[in-house]
Order: sequence, then C-alpha cells, then structure tokens
Amino acid sequence: MSQNIFDDPFFFSSYQELREGANYNDLLEQPAMAALVPDLTGKSVLDIGCGYGRNCLAFSQKAASVTGIDISSRMLNVAMKENCGGNIRYLRMDMEELDRLDGEYDFIYSSLAFHYAENLDKLLSDCHRLLKKDGIILFSQEHPIATASINTDYRYVKDEEGNVFFKVADYQKEGIRHVRWFVDDVIHQHRTFSTIVNSLSEAGFIIEKCVEPCPGKKEIRKLPRLRNEIIKPSFIIFKARKGETQCL
Repeated sequence: MSQNIFDDPFFFSSYQELREGANYNDLLEQPAMAALVPDLTGKSVLDIGCGYGRNCLAFSQKAASVTGIDISSRMLNVAMKENCGGNIRYLRMDMEELDRLDGEYDFIYSSLAFHYAENLDKLLSDCHRLLKKDGIILFSQEHPIATASINTDYRYVKDEEGNVFFKVADYQKEGIRHVRWFVDDVIHQHRTFSTIVNSLSEAGFIIEKCVEPCPGKKEIRKLPRLRNEIIKPSFIIFKARKGETQCL
C-alpha cells in the first residue's frame, strides 16, 4: 500500500498552508497540465490522487461523470465539502488498488501522485485496462532529476564565479527515496526517464506529449525562486493514448 502521509495532521495542515500562498503547483505544474487536457464534453473521467477535488469539479463542468480517488480521508473530506457535484463521486482508494474499479473511462488524470506508486508497471497496466479505446492518460510526477539523489543534502551550489548548479547523484539507482517534506521520512519512488517511458510503452500506451514545465517572467515575479526551474525542472508530464497491449 502507498504511504498515506497526507492524513498526518501536521503534514496536512502544513500542506494546506503551502497551497494557500504562491506555490509551484498553481504557478507551474497545473497550468502546464491544463493546457494538455482534451475536450471532455460528455466524457467519463478518472482522477487518481484527486486531493481536494478541485480538478474534479473543473472536469465536471463538461464531463458526463467524474470519479476522484485518493488514499487520504482528510483530502477527501475537503473534496466532498468544497468540490462536490451531481456527476462527481469520490472514493477512498489507494492507486495500487485500481483493479477494484469497474467500468471504462475516456480520460485518466493524475497530478503529482505517480512518484508515490511502488509498482508503476501495475499502475499503468490498470490504467490501460480502465481506458476506453483511444482513451487518454495525462499525469505529472516529480522529475527524475529531482528524485535521483539518495542524500537529500544536495540542492544548489555555486562555483567560484557565482554560477549556480544543481547537484545530481545516484540517478541510475532506482527505488525508494526518503525525503523530509514538512515531516521526516516521506517516501518517494525514483525511476529513470527511460523506465517511465518504457513502462508506458510496455503497458500499451502511445506517448503523444512530454512536457517539462518552465516558468515565464510573470510566474517568476510572483515566486522568485521559480527561476531555479531553469537550472533543474521539478516536474515532468506525460500525455499518452491507449494503444494495443504489447506481448513480450
């Protein structure tokens, strides 16, 4: 089962405070994701790791039905209070348990959740099964460059001339990364770029778009530290279409 860090009271309150101010999600990742969402008129949508349900509510304006799943009861409580609708249903479910879902979807969406999944191959295989013919999956996750180093005391360094660099280590050593994010021992999964691409292909997906969001001057003015994204991207986004399952 995936780690349910969002139900930790201190973590959850800290995350809420983060999202209320200028942040990477709203200024960088979410606009890039929104630009890749297909026309959802009359479509069925699955949002994996739906969180507060804000995207579910937005999708519901055009979609015929929206299902949002999340492992966190605290997240879902907010979603059901603030972002509910007649064509939206919320389910408490680990994304490792998608085989519990029945039915088919035209569009599967996931924002910054897949880097928590222990078994990416199973997750993508489940998504492929749940999608209708020519269905679309759109997901973002932490960039492999950002998750690579086992020792998290890397970050940014300056050389003698004042040039700024991001230190990367352990890139080819895939697996669990223990990160401090509000609290100790938040678990992320590091995978190389090639592993992600090959997992998509082997599950039967045809990649249509890959985006590494980069801020513009407007976003940097709102949150100056976003200029570091020019040195090292924090997120990577994949948009893929359901093809035939490959036989190995």
